Amino acid sequence: MSPSLVIEDLLKDFGPVPALDGRMVRVLHGISLKAEPGNVTTLLGANGAGKSTTLACAQGLVPANGGTVRLLGEDPYGASPALRSRVGVMLQDGGLPPSMRPIPLLRHVASFFQRPGDIDGLIERLGINEFATTSIRRLSGGQKQRVALAAALAGNPEVVFLDEPSAGLDPQSRQVVFDLINELRDAGLCIVLTTHLMEDAQRLSDYVYIINDGHNIAQGTVAELTAHAATETPVQAVTFNAATSLVLPALPEHLHLAESTPGHYRLDGVRTAADLAALTGWWSREDILPHALTMQPRTLEDVFLEIAEKGNHAN
Repeated sequence: MSPSLVIEDLLKDFGPVPALDGRMVRVLHGISLKAEPGNVTTLLGANGAGKSTTLACAQGLVPANGGTVRLLGEDPYGASPALRSRVGVMLQDGGLPPSMRPIPLLRHVASFFQRPGDIDGLIERLGINEFATTSIRRLSGGQKQRVALAAALAGNPEVVFLDEPSAGLDPQSRQVVFDLINELRDAGLCIVLTTHLMEDAQRLSDYVYIINDGHNIAQGTVAELTAHAATETPVQAVTFNAATSLVLPALPEHLHLAESTPGHYRLDGVRTAADLAALTGWWSREDILPHALTMQPRTLEDVFLEIAEKGNHAN
């Protein structure tokens, strides 16, 4: 199947900026990405990296200054109602009328579509009945997120943009949202996701784009990104507990051992069996028997932080 969303060499300028003598400021410098049906495609980046602007162009909310955007084969900016009826958008903040109550709002949104989704099923699934009599303005952040997610799915879309879908949710509600996202993906929806929660991104994503300062700086599956990091950065960390505070040994330069809390240690930089042998050799020489030892693979968060640190050094 063809990609649901294709962005090529996207340029976006904002301004004029008074502090820069009225000049325009370029915030996207040739962003390119694809999102496939039946996949969760995640955009990661620090605040101000360009994620929200990229999605605003992808959704047709603002025009591009260069490059192309194709959403379900069409330019989304100024798109017809027929295209918009095939797309759902969940905004993290705003977009919900504060004086309305959740269920009348969702039924109203569903009435805009010729083939709405199962609103009653979404209300039940997301636990919206629990706060049905409360106006939007009085809902907690997590409750608003659940209503916003239901509204994004009200039109039974083919593509759905989810901005921080699990922000503010308790663990049980997060699991409900995760299960729903996985079911939507398995049903063939194209899901474009942004999140600051790296654990969520690692758990949900089929493909990840990391954006910094308006540029693509890395992309791939979670496995590809973490495997690629192994060629340049530590692939594993070792944590262990010891009975008493230890005198830390001199280890090879790429190994970093630190006491995180009393009696609890973390060793970063383990790349080979020889690296681990350096640690266990120290234990043998000093007659140290750890209480526990765990091996931790590199995570998407590790990769993201390493890339961000390289970007900061480059600047």
